[in-house]
Amino acid sequence: MRHTFNLLALAGVLAFTLSSVANADPPAASASAADPIATAQQLGDAFSRVAESISPSVVSIHVEIERASMPRREMPSPFGRGQPRGGVVRGGGSGVIFTADGDILTNRHVVGDARRIEVLLRDGRTLPARLVGADEATDLAVIHVDATGLVPASFASSEDARVGQWVVAVGSPFGLDYTVTAGVLSAKGRGGLGANEIEDYLQTDASINPGNSGGPLVDLEGRVLGINTMIIGRGTGIGFAVPSDIAAHVADQLRQHGVVRRAWLGVGFQEVTPELASSFGVAAHGGALVNTVEPNSPAARAGLRPGDVVVRVGSRAVTDGRDLFAEVLRHDVGDTLAVGIRRRGRAQTLSVTTSERPGTEQQVRRQAPVPPQVPHERSAFGLRMDPLTPMVRRQMSYDGPGTMYLSGVDSSSAAERAGLRPGDVLIEADRRPVRNKADFTRAARDGRVVLYVGRQERRFYTVLTRTRGAR
Repeated sequence: MRHTFNLLALAGVLAFTLSSVANADPPAASASAADPIATAQQLGDAFSRVAESISPSVVSIHVEIERASMPRREMPSPFGRGQPRGGVVRGGGSGVIFTADGDILTNRHVVGDARRIEVLLRDGRTLPARLVGADEATDLAVIHVDATGLVPASFASSEDARVGQWVVAVGSPFGLDYTVTAGVLSAKGRGGLGANEIEDYLQTDASINPGNSGGPLVDLEGRVLGINTMIIGRGTGIGFAVPSDIAAHVADQLRQHGVVRRAWLGVGFQEVTPELASSFGVAAHGGALVNTVEPNSPAARAGLRPGDVVVRVGSRAVTDGRDLFAEVLRHDVGDTLAVGIRRRGRAQTLSVTTSERPGTEQQVRRQAPVPPQVPHERSAFGLRMDPLTPMVRRQMSYDGPGTMYLSGVDSSSAAERAGLRPGDVLIEADRRPVRNKADFTRAARDGRVVLYVGRQERRFYTVLTRTRGAR
């Protein structure tokens, strides 16, 4: 089977090298003529060595899935056409050999709903496989084949990977087994895509297509940096991989227990924006702002509160919410963590003993209707508020804290720019409870107020600033 390389990447390096040579001080004539070609050949040799070293650890996976249970996010078929009209769909993906005795790491959406799984090894053998365990939160799974003497892949730490470094993807796009493509690591810590509960992706422009799912993204030493999982549109050059640090931990737990037990603090958090930083006594992007503490959670027992800014976990600095999330996931259930916080500008350290992360229910919630109100005088910020009566609570299905809610938000107003919506509950203004309109008015006298807001089950902080010229 042939290796397919991304020649555009090679051409780009060659063009850059030629330009660099043209603008540099001229060396000896023989060296200037040979260097560009030699450099390009060295890069090509590096890609070839990567392909040779990782390919024995990569497998093609073929599955049969009942049509009714097919996942929505990606068709399992590597071809996309010619599928039978009956109840069974045949498809496939890729996988990485994790142990010499037959454990293979792949994506859950490749094998999780399969009634039959077969694995094609690099040496040409086709073996039946069974599902060991699957983790919906990360879309990873481990399958097993009865074989020995396999070549397990070597894993690098994704934490040490650098944006801009060369990476190589290996897999079976569109059923083309052992295809190799090259690119760069485009970004780390990508989230908010809405694909999985836990999102902390590596992003790459190495060509990834349906069928690559479950295959490895590797560095130039042939070590796995991530498990290719998702793409945004075909041919866009935007692919995502689960980082190796997360993938290896999940694989170990699935092999040992069949399920994943995750450490949990019981806090919700948001980024510290420049608008919020001064109000919480930290630098912009200088931590994770706690906006929710679950009752009876490890965080609640340790004394964490909404409004605390987590700046360190153990010896690791926390610069944003991704750092906090990733650091907690590195620990086991029952570990005790030293959590450094800033509370009203003062530094403190709390000891938090993690418990097991509870399961989550994926529920579709509709926005609760806001009861109609009689028009009345509006705030200079473009909002209207009314008492949160028991009847309104029932109508909005809200059982959280607070006694005042927004019955209206003007279009293009300061309130709308702050992200407020009708139905939001004002819990605090400048860290003090909002019990009535007068409490809000006092906090907002200087034209700027930090609000703590409840929106159904969510809590968050935002800064409301009066529009210049408003009274």
